[in-house]
Amino acid sequence: MYSTVKSGLALTLALGTIAGAAAPMIMVAPASAQAAFSDVASDNWASPFIQELASRNIIAGFPDGTFRPNDPVTRAQFAAILLKAFPNAPRVNTPINFSDVPSNYWGLQAIRNAYATGFLAGFPGGTFRPNDNIPRAQALVSLSNGLRYASTQPADSVLQVYTDASNIPGYARNSIAAATERRIVVNYPDVRFLNPNQVATRADVAAFVYQALVSSGQVAAIQSPYIVGQAPTQPQAINIPAGTAIPVRYDRADKILLAKNEPQPTPVTLTVAQNIVTSDGTVLIPSGSQIAGQLTVSQGAAQFTASELILANGQRVAIAATSDPITTTETVRRGASTGTILKDAVLGSAAAAGISAVTGDRNIRAEEVLIGTGVGALAGLIFGGDRVDLISIRPNSDLNLRLTSALTLPRS
Repeated sequence: MYSTVKSGLALTLALGTIAGAAAPMIMVAPASAQAAFSDVASDNWASPFIQELASRNIIAGFPDGTFRPNDPVTRAQFAAILLKAFPNAPRVNTPINFSDVPSNYWGLQAIRNAYATGFLAGFPGGTFRPNDNIPRAQALVSLSNGLRYASTQPADSVLQVYTDASNIPGYARNSIAAATERRIVVNYPDVRFLNPNQVATRADVAAFVYQALVSSGQVAAIQSPYIVGQAPTQPQAINIPAGTAIPVRYDRADKILLAKNEPQPTPVTLTVAQNIVTSDGTVLIPSGSQIAGQLTVSQGAAQFTASELILANGQRVAIAATSDPITTTETVRRGASTGTILKDAVLGSAAAAGISAVTGDRNIRAEEVLIGTGVGALAGLIFGGDRVDLISIRPNSDLNLRLTSALTLPRS
């Protein structure tokens, strides 16, 4: 059976193609250039592990600025990562030549080093299988063996923490138990499932290797809910960055009409139209939450400004967000039917007064007016004439919001 790789952080190998074979392009860019990848959002579960390794030039990304966290890792690539992560690992074996690793193979030295340091071994028949994707169980066994870890308790007892412990291969049980005790194991999305026979991704390997460095005292610990055995942390705040779009709807009417001389802001409450989620699907703002704010009119344009977010659980949070300005107008002429105008619409107070003055209808109901101010008190705002131009807002499309500053939510 194979032994495992001792330490290998060079996980961020960018794959190129050399003579038809996959070969890693280890991009040794400075930390400032490699610390962020376009496809690894700050809220990605593996982001802290990836960024920490990248800042130490142990892993790197691809020329297009991506990391490709879900791509698999081959045994040769894993050996190269170990060489970068544990360059001073002591040798315990005499290097050998594997029959399927030619002398001009890009990963020859990394493979020979991984064998010599006890991190990885070959297969019967003297092969190494360098292009095989490495399973999660193999990667963990490699790290545990290379670092000379042994479980202090019976393996079966330690492995009870995993719901799928019965799927762990026999050769791997003692070493994975040791890795578990040392908090090297990181399971996403469910910490209870090891998925030992699943191919390890670049994100998985980054997490395993970083935790191996933590276990050997070479780097500081990272808090993550996916590290097996790590004590849970206190809830932390969630920050949603400025510029985030929030789609909304207005449940009261299909249209809002405002006069261009509305005397005061018009209070309106909107509803979040769809879940606001992280890149991995975690819901931050659930659909159905409400956003309270007001419509104001300035220089012929209406705009909604949000002030409070009411989450579905009743929690209230201050929010700073605005809609785009709305300048679409609708003209109401003398003789128009108020029934037609008011169908599926609500009005600002000045708009109600204007419609009443032009149409002669003094029976606009209070529930049709957004702030319920009597139209008689506002009639003086309308200076006669046979028409009134109103700002026409279709709230389900016109009032979608964008955060103007970061929104901080308590983590539940």
